[in-house]
Amino acid sequence: MQDDNILKLAYELSETTRNKVDLIEKIMRQTQILALNARIEAARAGVSGAGFGVVAQEISHVSTRINQIAADFRVDVDQYAAQIQEAGTRMSSELRGQRFTDLSRNVVELIDRNLFERSCDVRWWATESALVALAENPEDQDLQSLACSRLATILRSYTVYLDLWVVDQNGKVIAQGRPETYPKALGSDVSSATWFRNAMATRHGDQFAVADIETNPSLDDAPTATYATAIRDKGETHGKAMGVLAIFFDWTPQAQTIVSGIALDETERSHCRVMLLDARHRIIADSRGEPSLKEVYSFNPGTRDKGYDIVEDRIVAFARTPGYETYKGMGWFGAIEYQM
Repeated sequence: MQDDNILKLAYELSETTRNKVDLIEKIMRQTQILALNARIEAARAGVSGAGFGVVAQEISHVSTRINQIAADFRVDVDQYAAQIQEAGTRMSSELRGQRFTDLSRNVVELIDRNLFERSCDVRWWATESALVALAENPEDQDLQSLACSRLATILRSYTVYLDLWVVDQNGKVIAQGRPETYPKALGSDVSSATWFRNAMATRHGDQFAVADIETNPSLDDAPTATYATAIRDKGETHGKAMGVLAIFFDWTPQAQTIVSGIALDETERSHCRVMLLDARHRIIADSRGEPSLKEVYSFNPGTRDKGYDIVEDRIVAFARTPGYETYKGMGWFGAIEYQM
């Protein structure tokens, strides 16, 4: 960045000046020694060397004066260089803080737009006739087979999902798209899952439920973003909730692409950690590798929707989710930590 070049030039100017002052002082020390020797020789010469002694004395005075000027100059240069470096460092930190704040906003906006599409998918697919028919007749094995086939067809086109489930009113999974890959799912009881209860409680077909990023035992403990909505009687928007469609977004590769692909130069990339944080500040995506989903990142946004803080030798920039269209977001943050 340009401000780094300014700091570099200020440092080089300061170093060059110090070196030149050192050289001047060295020459003046040599001059004083020569003047001293000249005075000694003049004293030995007696009256005939008196005039030469006066010249030597003056040379010594000039040398002392130049040494004092050089010393004063060194002090002035050090002070001004320190001020330039301090101002440059502050300017650099402010520019980087603002830039990383914008990039943090970009990170969370990208994931919001992606997850908005997931909310659209679940509401649309919940009106699929095969899924509606099964929700209305959950014990019908032919309808179960048809629903599984339809879910498998969707998954072949939408590769960002781990699996899709149809759940009856009691919380039993009665159809899925990938029974061979995830055999634990079919027949499992998800009635205690928050996303199931919230989906059954939706008032109409335009509403949906979404859960925080969590690992799912029935999906080989893969981290998932779960979206769910009620499957309604006859597929009508205000029909009675007959069951639930749950879709499981394959979180890790999609989120990793976003935090790793943010526009940083090579120097920034080696000093930056780009993250997505949930509302509890858990790290749910990390440019340094797959997060544990247990680490909580320590920062203090307060009531700010975006901004940055300088903490010791770090810049911590963040931006809270703005949501996207009908997806309001979940209070997540994009965050960038920069080691100065």
